[in-house]
Amino acid sequence: MRITALIASLAIISATTSPALAHNGTEHHVEVREEPIAGQYNKFWYNYLADILEADKELKSDLRRATDEEDTRDAWEEYRNELVDADSDYVEEMRDRNFRAVRVSVGK
Repeated sequence: MRITALIASLAIISATTSPALAHNGTEHHVEVREEPIAGQYNKFWYNYLADILEADKELKSDLRRATDEEDTRDAWEEYRNELVDADSDYVEEMRDRNFRAVRVSVGK
């Protein structure tokens, strides 16, 4: 019962708050998946969503505490790294289950 509530909450949150692009200005962006690989809504997809939500929460906290431009730049760099890491982990889990995945876009 508890896991069902968590999954439902993550699905609702991801549909309403998950950014399509995460970026600081226009110099770099990381795309956040809006759909699971091969349409498979499994624990790896929900773990990915939880990782994205955690990264969002941490970014907001880091930006609130930033005192200068370097702190802000560091917060965004850490956020991008966390998004790439979450996607990499998700893709690896799905590949281990013979699902083909594509992309992590980082760049201009």
